[in-house]
Amino acid sequence: MTHPERKQEELLPVTRTVVSPVDSLTEALRSERRLIDELISVMKRQRTAVGDDDLQSVDDSVFATHRVLVTLSEARRQRRNLNTLIGQREDLGIHSLEEALGPRMTPALRAARDELHGAARSLSREVALNRRILREALAAGDAYARTLAGVEAAPTYGAQMATPTRAQQSTTLLDRRI
Repeated sequence: MTHPERKQEELLPVTRTVVSPVDSLTEALRSERRLIDELISVMKRQRTAVGDDDLQSVDDSVFATHRVLVTLSEARRQRRNLNTLIGQREDLGIHSLEEALGPRMTPALRAARDELHGAARSLSREVALNRRILREALAAGDAYARTLAGVEAAPTYGAQMATPTRAQQSTTLLDRRI
């Protein structure tokens, strides 16, 4: 870039866009919804990886979940700051926005709030499903490993432990006959 071109750039007017706090809050809610949608996608990939016995993809999904959760935490921190900027409590919930803002509640903010709520409900279902699937996969893997090792299933909490007989004691992992 030559010196005269640089001078001309410096003379160009700077346009600034002023965004209202309510519009900023709307965009913050949309951003949170996008992050929750991304988290739902990670949950689905994790389920697929568990079904395919792809441990690397399961591990990758754990790290992706952590990354999205950290970003989501930052987005929520931004929303709390915006809540105070619009003159409300920092911990104002999305369901209280309509009452708190009154006539300043815009259709766009209402739609963003409803979309965020719907995405959060979907995420809750996805997390519950993944927990159940992961629990079942762990139990199946544990049962398979016990079968391969020839070990009886571990007793459940509260189950009566029977005292092993002399013959049962001789089948432990340690062979004392040597």
